[in-house]
Amino acid sequence: MPLALITGASSGIGRASALRLASSGWTVLAGVRDRAAGERLEHEGAASGAARGGRVLALAIDVTDAQQIAHAAERVDQEAGGAGSPGGGLDALVNNAGIGVGGPLELAPMDELRTQLEVNVLGQIAVMQAVLPALRRARGRVVFVSSIGGRIAMPFVAPYAASKHAVEAIGDALRGELRTSGVQVTLIEPGSVATPIWAKSQAELERVQIPAELAEQYGHVPAAMGRVLEDTARRGIPPGRVAETIERALAARRMKARYVVGLDARAMLLIRGLLPAAVFDRLLHRQLGI
Repeated sequence: MPLALITGASSGIGRASALRLASSGWTVLAGVRDRAAGERLEHEGAASGAARGGRVLALAIDVTDAQQIAHAAERVDQEAGGAGSPGGGLDALVNNAGIGVGGPLELAPMDELRTQLEVNVLGQIAVMQAVLPALRRARGRVVFVSSIGGRIAMPFVAPYAASKHAVEAIGDALRGELRTSGVQVTLIEPGSVATPIWAKSQAELERVQIPAELAEQYGHVPAAMGRVLEDTARRGIPPGRVAETIERALAARRMKARYVVGLDARAMLLIRGLLPAAVFDRLLHRQLGI
């Protein structure tokens, strides 16, 4: 029975991926920060995995907590020994945990910028480093859940986009660095996905305070970004679509370097490749109402 570790599994893409892999017979170590969410996930995982012997085991993982990461690596070794996983190691790491910070970069508090990078970038590296020996033993696979925002940065989401651009660089570098270990690496690049991150982003947006002296430059931003968030959440694909892509990547004989998920993501890449930067920028500004 193959073994996977998924971070950020309390909701959204991580949760959908845990349940999908369990239904296909995987043992899934699902990293959560909310104990109640973990218990619900285990219960649903037992039901979805019953036919093929899959299961979900929740464990506490805050990707900024070195002690919790070390404990997760220990659990990986324990489960690998008892799960009969090929090579006695970890078959898949799905680095999914992430947060989103937005608003005008000029006004972004430095502690929030550091938290954005700590969770979305350094946390991914820390988890990967901790379980890499187990991945090597199984000649396993690493999946980084990136974003189309890691290829195309939009105004007022610079911290989030910067973190995903960094994840793209990490994935590309690791793909070469781990080649001799037999560990494959891929990047999943969704467009709009209907997950709780949009509600969280809306809550964060409401905290943005525009100083009076910058009202002319940014006074319109909260309303414009609110419309974009609402529209994005409404047209977002179900997280199960992304989970399906992750499962397909893990089942492939050789994973692609990247998997773009969603029509909007594909359209943005196509348009960005065809249009001069100035024209593309004007389209973005019109969409944002700025």
